[in-house]
Amino acid sequence: MKEELISVNGRDYAWPKNPIVVVCVDGSEPGGAGSDNGGYIERAIEAGEMPFLASVRERGTFGYADCVVPSFTNPNNLSIVTGRPPAVHGICGNFYYDSHNDTEVMMNDPALLRAPTILAGFNQAGATVAVITAKDKLRRLLGVGLDIKAGSAICFSSEHADEATLTEHGIEGVVDRVGMPVPDVYSAELSEFVFAAGVVLMKSLRPDIMYLSTTDYIQHKHAPGAPVANAFYAMMDRYLAQLDDMGATIALTADHGMRAKHNAAGEPNVIYLEPLLQRARLSDFRVILPITDPYVVHHGALGGYATVYLAPEADRSSVVGALAGEAGVETVLTREDACAAFDLPADRVGDLVVISTRDYVLGSAPEKHDLSGLKDPLRSHGGLSEQRVPFIVNRRVDIETEDCRNFDIFSHALNHAQEMSS
Repeated sequence: MKEELISVNGRDYAWPKNPIVVVCVDGSEPGGAGSDNGGYIERAIEAGEMPFLASVRERGTFGYADCVVPSFTNPNNLSIVTGRPPAVHGICGNFYYDSHNDTEVMMNDPALLRAPTILAGFNQAGATVAVITAKDKLRRLLGVGLDIKAGSAICFSSEHADEATLTEHGIEGVVDRVGMPVPDVYSAELSEFVFAAGVVLMKSLRPDIMYLSTTDYIQHKHAPGAPVANAFYAMMDRYLAQLDDMGATIALTADHGMRAKHNAAGEPNVIYLEPLLQRARLSDFRVILPITDPYVVHHGALGGYATVYLAPEADRSSVVGALAGEAGVETVLTREDACAAFDLPADRVGDLVVISTRDYVLGSAPEKHDLSGLKDPLRSHGGLSEQRVPFIVNRRVDIETEDCRNFDIFSHALNHAQEMSS
């Protein structure tokens, strides 16, 4: 007998009455007030490219939520699957500085995760769970706690789909099953493979819970409403319609938005922090850019959020004043204020947090950023201006969705969209 409620990280979730598919569309800038060029989904609907989501807007739940800050991939994906902010689960960027061991660390090691996931909670209670990510960097984190060996969980990435094994991923022969070759990591097809695999698994396995996480390659290169962007969202719409036809409750959100970060000439608007800190007569400091991951070609490791480590004797207030007065800097917070404002883990945040305005990004020093891969005007994320994200369910929910967070999406899909589906 399945439990009626599963409790994970202090939140209760109802057992699914039909398959639940939660989709995280990486970098999906939403429409609404203050959006960049009207939002990807909204502009694609206007162009007639997303008939399924157009119907959801009329009959289901179509709104907006706030993601966690920093508005990067890893902290938000882990917030979504834990139902809690980074202060609880510990993943506060793609990359951080471990001051105790004096080393800079990629935050893709499962040992860094401090809280169980909703996915694992249901799997351990007897649910079949499938997790498909575009990039492999998320796969290991999202798969923590899944009982792969028992045959009730599947977790693999598009990036390494041809390497999936029963022992490690719960599935083999993925490429043949999906009928697509392994895509290039810098391609729209990397995300399409996620959706195509999700449809295949829904037909063959019909998991109780499925989590699909894409990559923002297209969003970094193309504004909402651009032909390439509309084609990407049209592709996504076709797969979502298939999942809907199979009776799934589909809940869609994003890890962050995406904005233009360049001037009229197409050149990046960058504030380099190291020269500013040197100008403030500091010599002992470290700038960490948590957007950094193994895939920086399309953004050059330039994002809207940075953290700065200072020597113990440094006057933090004077440094705050020096940085806060710089054009393009929205706010500078001490570690304590940043952790309180954004629910961050204090031991993984620098002495200062710097956030740029909506049109700017932050870098360390010009010589430390290879921008040769930027073939299009820079679009990026990380700050407060990319905090708004879509919050869409293909059924009406029975509670207000105003002021919700992207990490409420499992609660809304499981607890408040069930009545409409039965």
